[in-house]
Amino acid sequence: MPKDPPGGRRAVAVWCIGVAVYFVAVIFRTSLGVAGLEAADRFHVGASALAVFSLLQLLVYAGMQVPVGLMVDRLGTKKVLTLGAVLFTVGQLGFALSPSYGMALAARALLGCGDAMTFISVLRLGTRWFPARRGPLMAQLAGLAGMAGNLVSTLVLAPVLHGVGWTTAFAGSAVAGLVVMVPLVLFLRDNPEGHEPPPVARSRGGSGFVRRQIKESWSEPGTRLGLWVHFTTQFPAQVFLLLWGMPFLVEAQGLSRTTAGGLLTLVVASNMVLGLVYGQIIGRRQSSRIPLALGTVGVTALLWGSVLAYPGDRAPMWLLVTLCLVLGGCGPASMIGFDFARPANPPERQGTASGITNMGGFIGSMTTLLAVGILLDATGDDYRIAFSTVFVLEALGITQILRLRGRALAREAARARVTIPAQSAPQDHPHPHPRPEPEPEPTPRACPVPETSGKGSP
Repeated sequence: MPKDPPGGRRAVAVWCIGVAVYFVAVIFRTSLGVAGLEAADRFHVGASALAVFSLLQLLVYAGMQVPVGLMVDRLGTKKVLTLGAVLFTVGQLGFALSPSYGMALAARALLGCGDAMTFISVLRLGTRWFPARRGPLMAQLAGLAGMAGNLVSTLVLAPVLHGVGWTTAFAGSAVAGLVVMVPLVLFLRDNPEGHEPPPVARSRGGSGFVRRQIKESWSEPGTRLGLWVHFTTQFPAQVFLLLWGMPFLVEAQGLSRTTAGGLLTLVVASNMVLGLVYGQIIGRRQSSRIPLALGTVGVTALLWGSVLAYPGDRAPMWLLVTLCLVLGGCGPASMIGFDFARPANPPERQGTASGITNMGGFIGSMTTLLAVGILLDATGDDYRIAFSTVFVLEALGITQILRLRGRALAREAARARVTIPAQSAPQDHPHPHPRPEPEPEPTPRACPVPETSGKGSP
């Protein structure tokens, strides 16, 4: 079995380089969320065409997860992260300079493609540079960096956009992509010396490698469980933050845009705090993964139901605040999915397994975004009916989690029982259970010579 990585200061430095790339990618990803009105004016489009920006970006991101995972397993983290940084920087710059709606869509698709290469790469850095027991915490901290990027786009980019204009704000932000590429190219390494993964078996054609990686990753119940945990926990907050939260709070709840923006920021802040809490809990007790995931889903459904079913037209502010605080737990809970996929797969399949898992939440988000929009059009903007989609997808996800958890946990426990003795066996002995050395025969004790009486008798 491969030795556990040591961690340490160098591991933190390398990991921080990868996280900085992901942080910038999230700023670029969420920059449109604070520029919706300006984008509508610049490209002369309505709300439905504006929503295509978010849907296209999610579609590209979700569709790239498995290919990116395969690329990480085959090419390594540094090459994939570098390519991703180039793509999302060019995409952000292209979005700044786009004169038409079609070119802006192409730029956002390019940005989404580069963005898709960052998170899986950061997860792989965490598993390659830190001990396995710290994996849950490192994953949660990576998610925390993403939320910090979301917060920066809200608090920094929005006023800059209003102050200096569209082209200057977006082109200026693209410089951040160039800045993070410098330490990425110069200092990032895929893994510490002496902890290289076993070489990936090469086939004559690339298709054999792809089929084998996907088939073997998908055959693990832990990978499928991770996908459904990610699917079930992530999408309620994503739908709220990416598109429908602001219209719901302003149109259905009668709040001002300023107050609604404050509630969206509360979701991000709650996510950052709960990410640290979830990471510490799971790092200390692996058995808490399923209860935390299902508990988050249950509390989210309860709060959504309470807001939508509240008597009268509008829910009270305290209930909306509570909903936003609870939605902040969806992101940390979705990271639990990777804590099932990671121990289920060997190092050479970590990228592919993470890509499969990461698809779950974004498939759920795209499905809900589209379903809510269709139901709003069909019902005359009845948010109570439209947001009922959340309960349908949560019920589907809970069913799959309950179906898979037994097999996944049993396989994980069996693998742990095999791994621990293998790692603790003496390395210089040819057999994991050496025969004991024969005990030396005891030395016979000399019998004392009794004194004689001088007559030859004792």
